[in-house]
Amino acid sequence: MTKNRIFLALLTLTGSAALCGCEAALLLGGMSQNYEYSKQIEVEPVYYGLENKTVAVIVQTDQGTLYEHPGLELTLATGISGRIQKHVAGVVVTNPVEINNWKFKTREWYSMPYGEIAEKLNVDRLVFVDVYEYRLNPIGNRYLWDGVCAANVGIIERDGFDPDTFVDSFSIENRFPNISGVGRESAQRSAIEKGLMGPFIAKTAGLFHTHLVPKHPDKYKALPK
Repeated sequence: MTKNRIFLALLTLTGSAALCGCEAALLLGGMSQNYEYSKQIEVEPVYYGLENKTVAVIVQTDQGTLYEHPGLELTLATGISGRIQKHVAGVVVTNPVEINNWKFKTREWYSMPYGEIAEKLNVDRLVFVDVYEYRLNPIGNRYLWDGVCAANVGIIERDGFDPDTFVDSFSIENRFPNISGVGRESAQRSAIEKGLMGPFIAKTAGLFHTHLVPKHPDKYKALPK
């Protein structure tokens, strides 16, 4: 083999090694980026007053929403109650089915002062979730999915200075899907409802307990287990 051929062979090998090195660097960079996007951070509760207390979760919607989505109030109340019961120390949450039955039997509950509701339900704290918007489609368009679940969440302390006034209140909203233009043929109604209500429930219950949230919510992607 001549010197020129040897030189060309070495050059080819060197170039291949450099190419492999670049590909490896890109691969490692992508893995590092994916790991960064998979990170979660711990968030403290914004209201600590449910610990070692008896609690009732009441969800209220307008009559039009309730007519179109008859199970909405109970579904949200059950999800929020379950998470509070699981994650808040010493709490005792009233069964949402009992609350639902009480609301059905006590039609005048809408006009009751908050403190009286807490007294009737015999709880120390009342978590009041007033859903002011819930829909699965854009207004006036049944052919696309564009879900919104939004509510004001207030806390009543039965033993507080003014049991008829919220000691704290928060606005919670979730939208699903996160992209526009999703047609009805692309997803089932049940999947849209799950994607809409699940995060809303988690966000609402998360007001009361330490929990994890994505560090980069717009780019979050959990790593495969």
